[in-house]
Amino acid sequence: MSTPGSRFVNLCPVFITNDIRKTVHFYTEKLGFKSAKHYDKVENFATLYRDEIEFVIVQARHGEVSSNAQRYGAGFDAYIDTATPEGIEEIHEEYKAQGVKILTAPHQTDYGSYEFVFEDIDGRQIGVGRIFDPNTYFKNSDFQNEQGEDHGRRPI
Repeated sequence: MSTPGSRFVNLCPVFITNDIRKTVHFYTEKLGFKSAKHYDKVENFATLYRDEIEFVIVQARHGEVSSNAQRYGAGFDAYIDTATPEGIEEIHEEYKAQGVKILTAPHQTDYGSYEFVFEDIDGRQIGVGRIFDPNTYFKNSDFQNEQGEDHGRRPI
């Protein structure tokens, strides 16, 4: 059981890239993030921020970068929740106008989310969405909050 001080408040995905400057430029110029660059450290990295989320981008020392879908045949590489359902459409339009490669337009999924998927400059597939149907999304849930209501990825 979490206490107020030990409660998780953020998840920070770490993305590996073959060209850190190119990846950071894409996230700042196309996706609207701000960056804290640490290119002069033993491990070259940058932290990217937008609203309440952050990503860490790390320069690869060897190997090739590929998406979960490419490597394993399934799965997003990250998923970003918006504050409201309308935000999904706004972000979709923003990214489309910036020339970001959109893989799927906003749509309702069979698991109860409303989302779209884009591809970043390294080929990662990133979902942007919200739960639109908590009854479907949490149908097989094994947790409840103190009031007995299902909770999780910021349901609508």
